[in-house]
Amino acid sequence: MSLNGPMAAYAASTRSLYRGQRAAFLTQHGKERIVGPVLEGFVGCLVERVAGYDTDLLGTFTRDIPRAGTQIEAARHKARIGMELSGLSVGLASEGSFTRDPFAGMFPWNIEFLVFLDDLLGLEVVGMAQGRANSAQILAANWEDAERFAHTVRFPEHYLVLRPDHDGDPRIRKGIADWSAFKAAYEEAAAQSPSGRVFVEVDLRAYANPTRLINIRLAAVDLGRRLASLCPVCRTPGFWTVEVIAGLPCQACGAPTRETRAEVHGCLKCGHRVTRDLKDRAQADPARCDICNP
Repeated sequence: MSLNGPMAAYAASTRSLYRGQRAAFLTQHGKERIVGPVLEGFVGCLVERVAGYDTDLLGTFTRDIPRAGTQIEAARHKARIGMELSGLSVGLASEGSFTRDPFAGMFPWNIEFLVFLDDLLGLEVVGMAQGRANSAQILAANWEDAERFAHTVRFPEHYLVLRPDHDGDPRIRKGIADWSAFKAAYEEAAAQSPSGRVFVEVDLRAYANPTRLINIRLAAVDLGRRLASLCPVCRTPGFWTVEVIAGLPCQACGAPTRETRAEVHGCLKCGHRVTRDLKDRAQADPARCDICNP
């Protein structure tokens, strides 16, 4: 991954901390292939997949094993397990969630967190990304319904999960990745279903869901940028936005609006703070002004 401009200077400084350093990544769903090159490009660390632990025990998207704690807590717990198994002092883990979009509540939405822990510096840095999800579901009354649904959700690029009758049936068929397997799994589930219906949903595991992989990569970019931003006082990574300041003046009347005027960047270690005005936005759209558009 190439870096240009100011980010290249940031990354060069941070690479003195992390160049060649191994970072444990506990995952069994192929995320290291997405996250590793991004973080190596930003800060030079070498992301190493840690095996030997079934991360599905910490929660599954098929709801048969509930996740304990919050999304951040789950990612932090996974990172800790990876560090303990590998003996490394630096570790990371990702955790995703699926909901409705925060704007209109109409569209499926994916939120991805990527937690980076450095025990030598006593540091935790979190990257985040969110966007549209491919997480659709259907209770298919017949094969034609299921086949139509599969085309809609871009199968087999996105894998499918099937179970008889309803979304809580424990007889789950995961990782359906081709049409012949899909047809066989459907017929088997339909035969087991008292109603003859089959619950079909998009597989949300990272390797099985390219749409989710996009957001995981964006979370890695966000994490890389944060790690590449050093505190100007103590040189600790993660010097990033901790507060936003409203009051951007309206383009029409000049009154302060609720739009962001500046960001406060803070250090996770020494507490140093710097207020930075947003250079790309000098004035707010009058449509966002409570006076011009009450």
